[in-house]
Amino acid sequence: MSRDSGRRRPKHALPKSNNRWSISKVAAGRAIFSLLACGSLVVTGAGWQVFYKAFSHVPTSGAEAEGGKSNDGSMNMLLIGLDSRKDQNGNDLPKAVLNQLHAGDSDAGGYNTNTLILVHVGADNKVTAFSIPRDDWVPAEGIPGYKHIKIKEAYGLTKANEADKLVNEGITDQATLEQQSREAGRRATLNAVHRLTGQPIDYFAEVNLVGFYDLASELGGVTVCLNNAVYDSYSGANFSAGEQTLNASQALAFVRQRHGLENGDLDRTHRQQAFLVSVMQQLRSAGTLTDITKLNGLMNVVHNDVVLSKGWTEKQFQRIGQIADGNVNFQTLPVVRYDSINGMDVNIVDPVAIRAKVAAAFTGEGSATGSTTATPSSTVDVVNATTTPGLASTISSALAGRGYAKGEVRDPLSGESTSTVIDYGAGAEADARAMSTMLGIEATPSVDPSLAPRRIRVMLGDGYSVPSDVMSADDTGTASSMSGSSSSGSSGDYAPPDSGKPVGGSSGVPCVN
Repeated sequence: MSRDSGRRRPKHALPKSNNRWSISKVAAGRAIFSLLACGSLVVTGAGWQVFYKAFSHVPTSGAEAEGGKSNDGSMNMLLIGLDSRKDQNGNDLPKAVLNQLHAGDSDAGGYNTNTLILVHVGADNKVTAFSIPRDDWVPAEGIPGYKHIKIKEAYGLTKANEADKLVNEGITDQATLEQQSREAGRRATLNAVHRLTGQPIDYFAEVNLVGFYDLASELGGVTVCLNNAVYDSYSGANFSAGEQTLNASQALAFVRQRHGLENGDLDRTHRQQAFLVSVMQQLRSAGTLTDITKLNGLMNVVHNDVVLSKGWTEKQFQRIGQIADGNVNFQTLPVVRYDSINGMDVNIVDPVAIRAKVAAAFTGEGSATGSTTATPSSTVDVVNATTTPGLASTISSALAGRGYAKGEVRDPLSGESTSTVIDYGAGAEADARAMSTMLGIEATPSVDPSLAPRRIRVMLGDGYSVPSDVMSADDTGTASSMSGSSSSGSSGDYAPPDSGKPVGGSSGVPCVN
């Protein structure tokens, strides 16, 4: 499976500010859940029995994330937008449909997850949602031949590997291969998000690329608002500035465009959110949710384009209905810096900082819900086998600045391996993996039974190169040595390019780049 080179870089190294994007509370509440079923908020317009019966025929998946479930009355959902040009059985979409999608042939896009949104519904029904940038560089857990991947690739690479295994086992039925290999891809995606955020994932919903098209088609077009005129030959986007109603093909181009935009994928993320806001407004204003004929049309879209995790009951859907008009906080996971690895544009992230940020937003505390801690609690020994004097001390202080406890700082012992590796004792795997990413160490951390629990040993071997964002810190460990930097002084949080501008046009639809 090929790995695309990602996206066009924003004009500036990192976004200009770290302000959050706040959509109006009603619109934001509706936007999240339209992904669940391209209109799952029918709960407020149709009877529960009609609604639940309709959803009982939606394809389901038994894939689950590691780490267990929420146990504090909250609910976490992962919304997955799959960039696939194939149907649920792995068959190519008709050529006529692909032409309307303006998305290349059936092999383009693979099975990347180009939209990932982790939604938290608190015990008090307050909602927080984090968009996960698709190019975040994460460890490639369980994917042969890869040490790190873009998080969007977890699905497709795992699916391809699983399909090969099944074929070698003698399975040839296309539908079976597609179903079982997609299940492996879903598990890999759920686990990648769980490991990155430290949060349990209770439920998920997956919608494929054509779902955007089918939904817009069913609605007879979607109203959007653009701050500037745009043109992009790749996606087919060619729109003037201001509010306008797009047909189904144009709407898909609108949510897919990233070339020619100041902030690339960040702008595309905001377009997808704006699209969902507009959809929910149209569903309600057009009376679709109370019109059985129109409702049946939406259900056809759901059945064709959406997969839900098992376990959804009337209780979960009722809960969504209760919070649909609530106060929802949209955020985006922070990025330390942009980089290019093996010719691919990637986002270097700090998993420890991400877990702390998500936990604070979800629970209001500094610790995460679930089995993975949000703040580091390991003691780290750093061993310098390089020819650079004082490197171990620099790295040790840098790690202390991120909250790790200082351990030994020394040269290698006689007979000790001097390869650049990270080893850990019981209970320190998550911290070790986060540290591997921060320090740019490609070797996968391994458990060492001789190390004490919550103990990590970092061996800096000859040839190890310190990432540019790991700066010297004094021995007090108080320097913020891995916080990332840019010419604009950004903290690394994504921010919308239209910060400070009105969030909506005259119809209330958010205006975006």
